[in-house]
Amino acid sequence: MTTDGDIKVPIDAEAFGFWLKAAFGTPTTTGTTNKTHTFKSGNWNLPSLAIEVGMPEIPRFAMYTGCVLDQLTWQMQRSGLLTADAKLIAQGENVAATTAAGTPTAYALQRFGHFNGAIKRGGVALGNIVSADITYANNLDRIETIRADGRIDGADPSIAALTGKIDVRFADTTLMDQALNGTSSALEFSYTISPTVSLTITAHAVYLPRPRAEIQGPQGIQVSFDWQAAYDSTAGQMCTAVLKNTIASY
Repeated sequence: MTTDGDIKVPIDAEAFGFWLKAAFGTPTTTGTTNKTHTFKSGNWNLPSLAIEVGMPEIPRFAMYTGCVLDQLTWQMQRSGLLTADAKLIAQGENVAATTAAGTPTAYALQRFGHFNGAIKRGGVALGNIVSADITYANNLDRIETIRADGRIDGADPSIAALTGKIDVRFADTTLMDQALNGTSSALEFSYTISPTVSLTITAHAVYLPRPRAEIQGPQGIQVSFDWQAAYDSTAGQMCTAVLKNTIASY
């Protein structure tokens, strides 16, 4: 039995914390009224989720248990709705005619927008960015033991990876020089609504490949960098995600 799939979710100030918890594990929360939730990569104890897909008019309620997050992907661009794709692996499906989810807690939807986004390199704002792709993957390893019910035993995280792509208007040689020198730098991807409502993803040591600068016509020259983050011994992890809101805990 194979049970997996993708969910497209809005990147917002409150509910998105549950998807960050699924990707990174339980965060460290500080603050009183205004909370700061810090998620760190490298957590081998990932939580599992139970997700119900309900179709009440049929009625059909499918509960997927033992869900773990394999991959979280989103794109930074100039316009459009800001959403993330969550790739999940579950252990199995239980179908019923009534819901088993009870009454879910409602969270206020305060979406981050592309206009709230910013990208920094080494703490300095990086200009001329056309778009950026970010992918965090736990690279889950399915435990496919022989069982009477045909389900997997679980899914263990292996070597986590933070990768992406940056499309840049070729206006200076800042990123090109870094690629040629083979050095690393920190990249910070953030969305800020206010000082107390924000989301920041920091890749502490990012390496860039040597890109191809093509001249295709009368338009400006655009260069793509397929970047990859590595473990940073100073920070103690590969990446850090910080979510600020008023939620007490995740």
